[in-house]
Amino acid sequence: MFEILFTYFENKSGKSLNNEERKQVEQKFKPKKLRKRQYLLQEGEVCKYSGFIVSGAARMFTIDEKGREHVVRFGVEGWWMCDSESYTSGEPTTFFIEMLEDTELLLITWEDIQELNDSIPAVAMATKAMDKNSFISSQKRIHSAISLTAEERYEDLIKTYPSFVLRFPQNMIASYLGISPETLSRIRKNAGNLK
Repeated sequence: MFEILFTYFENKSGKSLNNEERKQVEQKFKPKKLRKRQYLLQEGEVCKYSGFIVSGAARMFTIDEKGREHVVRFGVEGWWMCDSESYTSGEPTTFFIEMLEDTELLLITWEDIQELNDSIPAVAMATKAMDKNSFISSQKRIHSAISLTAEERYEDLIKTYPSFVLRFPQNMIASYLGISPETLSRIRKNAGNLK
């Protein structure tokens, strides 16, 4: 279960983990299995863990005052899921993290990841790279939301994350793109992409 995490740290940092470092990582991460539709996090809770997805998929979303769901992000194998603000500040979250498939996770607390960052250079470098990529991804998502048409956002999603369209329900894809399911259906029909 830990091999995918070791590979993640090594690939992101460009450094190998020795046996002692691997043991340290294994001691800090807690394996967790959640079934489809189970929650890692619910609105009002404090995000105590960041979850590395070993297998499966999840979504992070919020619900507005009218009861509409707004998908903020998806997570698949080799990705992390948590509400970073709640995780680092200890404040209650406004988000839900729900499993979209039966999922295996490796969970770690904020304190424990900081200890690993301090003692293992590969983890520290991988964490820094992850934070940088997360920031860039957020910037691109904001730009897309305010600058691109619905069609352009869909085309960008297909180009960037082609598996999402096949893996996640159309209503969730629409929510992620900030459009109605009907609009997404029309876009897909016009694009001739009826997958």
